[in-house]
Formats: sequence, C-alpha cells, structure tokens
Amino acid sequence: MSEVAGSVKPYGAWPSPIEAKDLVVGAAGLSEIVTDGGDVWFNESRPEEGGRVAILRWRNGTISEVTATDADVSTRVHEYGGGAWWVGGGTLWYVDDADQRLRRLDEDGTLTLLTPEPDQPKAVRFADGRATPDKAWFICVRETHSVGEGQPVNDLVAVAGDGSGNVVVLAEGADFYSSPRLSPDGSKLAWVQWDHPNMSWDATELWLGDRVGGQLVSPRQVGGHHEPAAVVFPGFTADGRLWAVSDHHEWWNLYEFSDPDEIPTPLIEGSFEIATPGWVFGLSRWVEIDGQAIIARTDPGGDTLFDSSTGEERDDWSSVSALGRLGDGIVFIGARHHGEPELVQWTPGATPQVLRPARDLSLEPTFLEAPEHIVFATTDGEEAHAWFYSPAHASVTAPVDELPPLLVLAHGGPTSRARTELQLSVRYWTTRGFAVVDVDYRGSTGYGRTYRHALNGRWGVADVDDCVAAALYLGDSQRVDSDRIVIKGGSAGGLTVLGALADSDVFAAGASRYGVADLAALAQDTHKFEARYCDKLVAPWPEGEAIYTARSPINRTEALETPMIVLQGDADPVVPKSQSDAVVAALAANGVPHAYLVFPGVAHGFRDAETIITALEAELSFFCQILGIEPAGDLPALTLS
Repeated sequence: MSEVAGSVKPYGAWPSPIEAKDLVVGAAGLSEIVTDGGDVWFNESRPEEGGRVAILRWRNGTISEVTATDADVSTRVHEYGGGAWWVGGGTLWYVDDADQRLRRLDEDGTLTLLTPEPDQPKAVRFADGRATPDKAWFICVRETHSVGEGQPVNDLVAVAGDGSGNVVVLAEGADFYSSPRLSPDGSKLAWVQWDHPNMSWDATELWLGDRVGGQLVSPRQVGGHHEPAAVVFPGFTADGRLWAVSDHHEWWNLYEFSDPDEIPTPLIEGSFEIATPGWVFGLSRWVEIDGQAIIARTDPGGDTLFDSSTGEERDDWSSVSALGRLGDGIVFIGARHHGEPELVQWTPGATPQVLRPARDLSLEPTFLEAPEHIVFATTDGEEAHAWFYSPAHASVTAPVDELPPLLVLAHGGPTSRARTELQLSVRYWTTRGFAVVDVDYRGSTGYGRTYRHALNGRWGVADVDDCVAAALYLGDSQRVDSDRIVIKGGSAGGLTVLGALADSDVFAAGASRYGVADLAALAQDTHKFEARYCDKLVAPWPEGEAIYTARSPINRTEALETPMIVLQGDADPVVPKSQSDAVVAALAANGVPHAYLVFPGVAHGFRDAETIITALEAELSFFCQILGIEPAGDLPALTLS
C-alpha cells in the first residue's frame, strides 16, 4: 500500500493507501466452520485464484490445506450455494464445482466419488449434508436439473458412503429443502422445507423423522404450522432435543420443538435476531453446551456473542458468524469495522484466542474510523436505517469551505443487510475523501420480521425512497454536498439504483452492477430459488403484470437522464445480460453520458480478482469524471459514451 503526504486537498482527490488490488491480493474470504474433535476445519475463498474455495484444517496451532490445489469446493444448489462440505471422524465430504459430484476424502488421503456422473454437466447438485455416525450414509439436499422439463426438482436424499452410487430419497414433494440435521446417535433426522411463493425467511416447516438404516420413517411436522413463521437453523442437543430458530414472535429467537400439537418452548428470547436469511446453506448462529446455548445475536448496532449459562456478552466483534462447538466453548468467524474476518476461539469466562488472524493491512486506525448507525424518516412517515462513514485520512486535511461528495450504497438481496465488518471496498472511497452511506432500507434483515417484510409489495418503491431519504437527510444536515451525491448497487441493489435515477433528481450519477431492470423478465426467467420471490416483493405473477410494467425501470427509460456506469457479466444466470443491454441502449438513445463494461465468462457477482479490480477502478474513474474531481494517482482510462 502506498505512502501518503500531509496537506489540504479537495474531497475525492485524497491520495489513498488503499488500491483496488488490495481488495484481492492476499485476501481470503471465510464463511463456514466445522469442528471435529479438537480440529477446526474452515473454508477460504480466494479471489486471486479465480474465487476458488479451499478447505483448511487447524490442528494444534498448525493450519494446513486439506483439499487439492485444483479443488474448488462449491455447490450450485439454489445457484448461491453454501454448505458444500462437512467433516466427521476425520473424513471430509465435499462437492467440487467442476462437476458438482459428491466426494469423500478420508484421513489417509483416499478420495471416493460417491455420486454418478449426470447425463448433463452439473445437472445434479448436492448441498448442506451430514454424515451418519457410522459414515454409511451422507444425508443432504439434492437438486436435479432436466433439460426441457421445467424447474429443477429438490429433495432430501441419503447417499451411500461406500462409493456404490446408491442414492435413497428420504423426503420429496416440497419445492425446497434445507438443513438436514441428525441427532447425535443418528436415529432421528430433522429438516426444513418450504414451498413457493415463500422464501425461507417468509414461512417454512420444521419436520422430524426416525431414521432406520438408509430409510426415514414416521416423518411429521413439528414446527411452522401453528402460525406463520420462518423456522430455520435446526439442530439437536447432546441429549437429543430438537432446537431451532423461529420468528413467530417477531424476532428470530431460539426455541425447543417436540410435540407437534404444542407451541415451541422458548429458550432465548429478546429484541434481536439469531438467524440470518438463508441465501446460502451452511449457516450457523447457535451452539449448545450442557443444555445451554451460546448465540450470535444481531440488533441495529451490529453483532454480539451471548452465553445463556452465565449471561456473559462479548461485543469485541461487530460481525459474528459460523459458530461451532470446541470443547467447553466455541469457534467462530469474527470481524470488526476496522478488521477483516478472523477465526476465533472463545470459552466463556476466558480471553478469546485468534486461531487464524485476518490480513495485516498495515493501515493506521485513523483510516478505519467506525461508521455511525443512523435512523432517519422516510418520505411516507416510517423509519429506515443506515451506516454512515465519514471521509477519513491519517494525514490529509479536509478543506474548510467544502463538503464531501456522498456515495449511497444499496445492498443486494434485497432481503439482506449492510455488512458490519471492514469492507475495503467502502474504505477505498472514504480514504479518498468520499462520505459513504450503506443503507439498510426497509426489507433489510437484523431489525425483526416486520421490518424484513416491510418491502413486500413495495420493491422498487420503498427501497428507492429510503436511499433518496438517506441522501436528503445527510445533505440537509450539511454533512455532505447535496450537489455531489452518487449511488451504487448490484443485483437487487441495481434495481434500486435504476429506480432512484429514474424517479428522483437527487443523484449526480449512478453505478449498476448486474442490476435488475425488468421485473417482468425476472419473474418469468430466473432460477427456481427466486422464481416466485417477486410474488411477495411486487405482486403475484401474472395477475400483477401491470404493476411489474409500471415499476420496471426498463419501461421508464425516457426518465433515465442521469449519467451511469453499467457493469455486467455475460454468463449471469440470475440477471441476464439482456437487461443491462437495454439500459445502456436507453442511455445512448437519450444522449446520457455513460460507460458499459461487460466481463466475458463472469456469472452473478464479481468474485475473481481481475473483475473486482477493473470494476472498482472504473466506478471511481466514472464518478470522478462526472463530479469534476481529479483523483490522486493513476487510473486506467475510461471513455464515456
């Protein structure tokens, strides 16, 4: 990272110690942990290696990579994946992205392919599995794609662990399955299932069955049927009780489920969320120890750890995920507003120990001041939330007669939330003199079920309103320059960007990454997991076609008069390139300054190093050109059309 010199410089033109390449060089994303005896297994996604996911093991203070250097441990179930691996008794079970087949890797190095090669490449996919104690079976979610036969089929299966290729269907008929979890002795199986038009954060069913060999008997629903609730994150205690997280009382809290005729028994309740939306498999936010729970809980201020047996609370990390039991305590992934994710061990009453530290970024603390959580009024009289980052520099002095430009961020999802950890992609802007506001618009998670569902029927309206309201709130309070506000978002956040530019005159420019432009096209042509998502967010399809037409930015292209940069992968299965093509054609027809970057072979989301670097530098170059800022340092040339 480069050195900087002290002086007074205009906002946006500060020489930053953070370059685009710093987002990826030496970076490794952490997302899942599995403990096995005294060993801690975890995965790393590596942008420098094209986003490849490797499995590593911490053992007695030493970390080693277990999977081969050409392995990419990733599943495509639901297209977003997660839960592509599991460990038990020293054996690693995993899916490789190359063919989506399930593998078994024993401690002696023996690798066994467990599922046959499908007729079509990657047509049969597996995720979120657990091995039986005797390793005879691996119970997991299966997704089967058949050419020309409509939507894929999801079911729950047991895959033989001996390499015979035997696969037994345990549960079928629901649209979706997740979280198959075995009791400690392997005699019982719990799982979650749900049907269209619900998403897993809307309404689910918790099921329980008895397992006999490779078969499931006496399946019965034990949760999610007394009142609408998203019951998620099931698991068994050491003595065989079934716990799960439910939001039937507003917040995603922890309950015990047993008798189907009885309401669940509360274990830990409060105004906080233990669960997070199931965009991916393999999430874990609670651990049972001796009948008590250690949980990660989210409230508007971020994440904390809580031990129910002692009442001890740790707020050392603003982001906590992937809890696993280790001895009398836990291991987890923790991050801070000033620090990237690290692997941490914590036993209540003791000092936490870092097992795998975050990257050493060698940045002075002044560059990484914590953001401010703000609450502001929306134009329709409700409230919305956001995280506000002030420009921050260690040696540059801001001009006294100038206010900073503002970058408004609209997260994807839209059922997601702003990240509460160090994001170099945000500090890239703040260290250059931009203010940033990361908006948790209505529909975001971490604020309870009511707020999470506040976007239903209002996608493309309430989220746009909240981003506009955040910008106006900061401008009216003289914290930013109202004439230099830009907005950026990807996927669902791209729809928010397009809507904000079409429906308001607040923004000087915008950036859309693989943004949704045509809601009707999305409703008719997207993958199964989200095929009915818009029924909740917009209106039932096709009955509500008029609403889709009116709300889609692609049908209001005459209103797109604000400069924009559009970035798109040409292999995107979620938001096809054709939607971005149409937006760019409209910008050209309207004579609006714009730039269009298409990345060959790139799917939904930018994960490889080259794409990440190119996209970020292009956005900075574009915004600086539009705002009349001369950025410090060299940027690749970007020609506006």
